[in-house]
Amino acid sequence: MTPAARLWLERFERYLATERRCSPHTVSNYRRDLQALSAYCGRNALADWGSLDGAQVRTFAARLHAGGLAPRSIQRHLSAVRSFYDYLLREAQVQRERSTVPPTEEDLRALRANPAQGVRAPKAARRLPVTLDADQMARLLAITEATPLAIRDRAIMELLYSSGLRLAELTALDLVHLDLPDRTVRVLGKGRKERAVPLGRVAAEALERWLKQRAAWAAHAEPALFVGRGGQRLGRREIQKRVAHWARRQGLAQHVHPHLFRHSFASHLLESGAELRGVQELLGHADIATTQIYTHLDFQHLARIYDAAHPRARRKS
Repeated sequence: MTPAARLWLERFERYLATERRCSPHTVSNYRRDLQALSAYCGRNALADWGSLDGAQVRTFAARLHAGGLAPRSIQRHLSAVRSFYDYLLREAQVQRERSTVPPTEEDLRALRANPAQGVRAPKAARRLPVTLDADQMARLLAITEATPLAIRDRAIMELLYSSGLRLAELTALDLVHLDLPDRTVRVLGKGRKERAVPLGRVAAEALERWLKQRAAWAAHAEPALFVGRGGQRLGRREIQKRVAHWARRQGLAQHVHPHLFRHSFASHLLESGAELRGVQELLGHADIATTQIYTHLDFQHLARIYDAAHPRARRKS
């Protein structure tokens, strides 16, 4: 592609970071997915973004599928392409309105439609989320060590389980977001949407213990709730490693990652009779269909209870 076409990718990244205020992780995902599109255009002699049409976007998606990419990953690639072209169309409209601006090699005024609109990825199989049951969760959180590191890690895991946070939401938390007297935490979720989430008693107590240790660790003026030994905000990868460490230490056989706490949080609430709409609000899901996946887990739980308790369901010994 031309240098001007590549320049639009850089501008789009700045737009994501400054106007849409996407996280660095999200910007990185967009960059990677659009680099794949740019490479496809280069292989097929498409010099600029106006040369791409719907048929070529479908071919791009088909090539990704043939290369072994999962349907969900192809969906993400197509979402990135649609967002990029929405941005280009907005810029093209600006250029058309400023008709006195002479055409340049970066001119987009001929761009009229989003070529990725209507292009769909192969349908992904709906997989049920993996969870820990209540006993496994209790075993994982039964940390008796009193070192500052253990106190911090337990506070992290108690908060993940108590409030169902995403990992990105947890790493973004600052001290000002935590209200221990009110037992709530303010969370900035997807789409920069803020929600207030309740804190359980045990999580609040674990956080109180961590705050007493945090002052000795945190660098001057560091706002982050959770910090590492260097005094800076704790990153996603470090939290993933610490969770996996404690799962092994506490004797859990399965792989445990931070998102497993969120799945378990939602599943355990529904098993205890919580309303689906309320769970949706707590999780920060824009669409209740996303939350409904947990009802399948709830049904499996009820089916196990039925099989164990109903006289006509029990197998003969």
